[in-house]
Amino acid sequence: MLEQNLFAGFGGQGVLLMGQLLAFAGMLESKYVSWLPAYGPEMRGGTANCSVNISDEPIGSPVVSKATSVIVMNRPSLDKFESAVQPGGMLFINSSIIDRKAERDDIQVFYVPCNEIAEQLGNARVANVVMLGAYIEKTKCVDMENILNALLEKLGKTKAHLIPLNREALVKGAESVR
Repeated sequence: MLEQNLFAGFGGQGVLLMGQLLAFAGMLESKYVSWLPAYGPEMRGGTANCSVNISDEPIGSPVVSKATSVIVMNRPSLDKFESAVQPGGMLFINSSIIDRKAERDDIQVFYVPCNEIAEQLGNARVANVVMLGAYIEKTKCVDMENILNALLEKLGKTKAHLIPLNREALVKGAESVR
């Protein structure tokens, strides 16, 4: 199994964090992983994306040209990366803020209302975790519990109180694509 993923959105949407959590969860499962970020000079509001590979075998290159899955959090990312999904692959669209449908019919497309779900949970900042839950539900590339373990590692003990909210965000994201 080789999962080649692209995560993309505006800076501040947690796109790079999604990739980091996925890569760390893969490491917790003793898989081979790579994480390659790319972002503009702006801290918030500029574009950000990352490539994440997860495999049972060594990875030759961290660069993803044709992805098994593309996760887009904003319209410019959809416009740029829809063509990067390999035929038969998956495209996850944040339908809360993306105002168009996918144009391709040779891929699976999932519309996830990330922002609405996050707001229902009481914290708009977990929209990225909602999307990650949807992605994990469909790909099964890592265990959901290891995403939470990765998040706990990333947040540290001082922010461990955020784990229940993030667990709920993962669950709601998964439910949205069932």
